[in-house]
Amino acid sequence: MAHSSLSPQGRVVLVSGANRGIGRAIVERLHAEGYALSLGAREESSLDPIVSRMDPKRTMVHAFEARDANSPSAWVAAVHARFGRIDGVVNNAGVMHGFDVEDPDESKLDAMWETNAKGPLRLIRAAFPYLKACGAGRVVNIVSLSGVRVRSARVAGYAMSKHAALALTHAVRYSGWEHGVRATAICPGYVATDMTAGVRALAREEMIPAHVVAQLVATVLALPNSASVTELPVNCVLEHSV
Repeated sequence: MAHSSLSPQGRVVLVSGANRGIGRAIVERLHAEGYALSLGAREESSLDPIVSRMDPKRTMVHAFEARDANSPSAWVAAVHARFGRIDGVVNNAGVMHGFDVEDPDESKLDAMWETNAKGPLRLIRAAFPYLKACGAGRVVNIVSLSGVRVRSARVAGYAMSKHAALALTHAVRYSGWEHGVRATAICPGYVATDMTAGVRALAREEMIPAHVVAQLVATVLALPNSASVTELPVNCVLEHSV
């Protein structure tokens, strides 16, 4: 196990925010590779068009609300009851609202903090005993380039929450390393999804395709314990630092 790529066969992975965009691309890629999957979204019905094309023997759906402190433990319990193990968690669910340091209304900041930082923490914490038990547990947090740098005042709150998600990734490595748990933060720039539909600076074809992010997720999930990638910045434009 220490030096060979991990086979997806028999491995169980949870993916949050699986109903669209990057999340949908991730579950489609992982299903094609042979993983057993649990797809999480606020509304289970939003996952129906996706799971209808997947193998029901290795696919399940479950409601997941990142802002609900009880939702992660309920989801993890259901997955373990169905499959008997959990090998990976992909935290993809996220929100973005405009918030700068002069904004007196912190409601948008609170929403981003709950979804982008505390939601992943709670899901990882609920799954951690099983991730440690399997000897090669994997955590992949879909962060953002906003988690490694700040480019405008209006994304201050979003960047704060994503920097926290990046810090969480490093903390998971320290907490689970001796048990074979490895964690990776994938930090993409503009991805061609509905979240970037309002971006006018780049054409859609110039943005990162969602399936490329999914490919990276599949790659880091399969890396052996002896090859850990902690941060993976991915850009579609030239920047000096990333």
